[in-house]
Amino acid sequence: MKTAQNSVHAPAQTKGGAIWISAGIFLSRISGLIRQRIFAHYFGNSDAGDAFNSALKIPNFLQNLLGEGVLSASFIPVYAHQLADKNQEDADQLAGAILGWLALVVSVLVTMGIFLTPALIDWVAPGFVGEKRELTIQLVKIFFPGTGLLVLSAWCLGILNSHRKFFLSYVAPVVWNACIIATLLWFGPRAAESDLALYTAWGMVAGSLAQLLVQLPAVASVLGHWRISWSRRVSSVREVFKNFGPVVIARGVVQVSAYVDNMLASFLPTGAVSALSYAQAIYMLPISLFGMSVSAAELPEMSRLRGSRSEVAEALRVRLDRALVQVAFFIVPSVTAFLFFGDAIVGSLFQSGRFQEGETRYVWWVLAGSTLGLLASTMGRLYSSAFYALKDTRTPLRVAILRVVLTIALGYFFGLRFCPLVGIDSRWGTVGLTATAGVAGWVEFFCLQRLLNREIGKTGISAATLGKLWAAALSGAVLATFLRWAFAWHSPFLKLAFFCGTFGIIYLLVTARLGFSQSTRILSRFGWGR
Repeated sequence: MKTAQNSVHAPAQTKGGAIWISAGIFLSRISGLIRQRIFAHYFGNSDAGDAFNSALKIPNFLQNLLGEGVLSASFIPVYAHQLADKNQEDADQLAGAILGWLALVVSVLVTMGIFLTPALIDWVAPGFVGEKRELTIQLVKIFFPGTGLLVLSAWCLGILNSHRKFFLSYVAPVVWNACIIATLLWFGPRAAESDLALYTAWGMVAGSLAQLLVQLPAVASVLGHWRISWSRRVSSVREVFKNFGPVVIARGVVQVSAYVDNMLASFLPTGAVSALSYAQAIYMLPISLFGMSVSAAELPEMSRLRGSRSEVAEALRVRLDRALVQVAFFIVPSVTAFLFFGDAIVGSLFQSGRFQEGETRYVWWVLAGSTLGLLASTMGRLYSSAFYALKDTRTPLRVAILRVVLTIALGYFFGLRFCPLVGIDSRWGTVGLTATAGVAGWVEFFCLQRLLNREIGKTGISAATLGKLWAAALSGAVLATFLRWAFAWHSPFLKLAFFCGTFGIIYLLVTARLGFSQSTRILSRFGWGR
């Protein structure tokens, strides 16, 4: 009984972990937005920009398939379990064996990927022809080795997260972005677009190596006596492999959804693929800050739960419900801000050089479509983490397959067929792709919630709580929109700062009045409400 009760009170540890993860992700995402802004300045929505963004998706499939998400779901629960049991020797053997097998698999896949690149292009961007297709092939061949290094850096993240050292792994992408930014700034003013794309790809490879190297000293400091091996004799290694297969397939299935969007977008007019990339850079910020940070901090803690089945279920419900409210508190205003002030956000971040006002409006609408599933995506991550902590990797897989089938069917109709059917510009099919992906995300979330509730009892946020959050967010958005109409703003940065500042203050004041402790804590840090 003691163990389960201690687990229930552990969210204080998770809260601290989530804060460090959020801080690291915030810095890495800000550097990523700076990278995207500079990229937009030199490429806009051009053919070279489309080629670069499409090419990056192919090796990214490898990174997402074998990287952070898969290692978190298959490796961290087993490794954290051993640390909780004070079994350092077996934990070190497990870490070395997983690194050895991961390096071997990545080396084979990277080599195969380089040789099979032309065939892969036909699957991911079949709408590309001529010079655009040839540039995409060249870029993919450069990207593959860098992506292999990023997969290995995800092993470092798994080790550090399990030891509750969260910040470094999530801030490490700053050096990756810094290398790409330096490449763009150095070659951008003097290189043609196609050449600049190639130089930037090599900058990405250099950044991948730097991201791995900055984490290795910290990993060495927390591991004991370990060595790289390819052993499968240790029971914990076999358990990771047992979980690995379903998680890899689940991640692969989800990635298929993103690749289907990119494939369909390649048939749309020039700029569709780039618009998806720009919108995703903004859309992923709250997912990373609030969804990934909380779920990443929760997974090792959920995996440490001990006690009887009923005690573990009760502790898991408490952790999950608290985390869901924590995530929704930040995601609801993020969705509202994207809908009401998306043009100001996109314009402030990207409007420069070849990226002009027309592109700003276009990306805003694509971003608006993405927000439809933003809350579902972030809360769904928590439910997946709960299943992984219970060492159930197959349920998320089955639900992910359903999501992808829906994404493909809805995306095909609303992305490619709907616009010609109703007589509007086919370019706006990109909005249909992002919106239908959001619908599929909600289906996935409700399925995960229902299936987990069967296992551990009722979980979730009450309708009253969500209603209060939406009411507070809409109150702030309406007031900020009124001020936008009432005053003329010449500086996009000043305009964005004023709107978001007004919106944020109103949201915090209203939610504090409605009894949300998160608002009270944030306001007290700035001297309000003391």
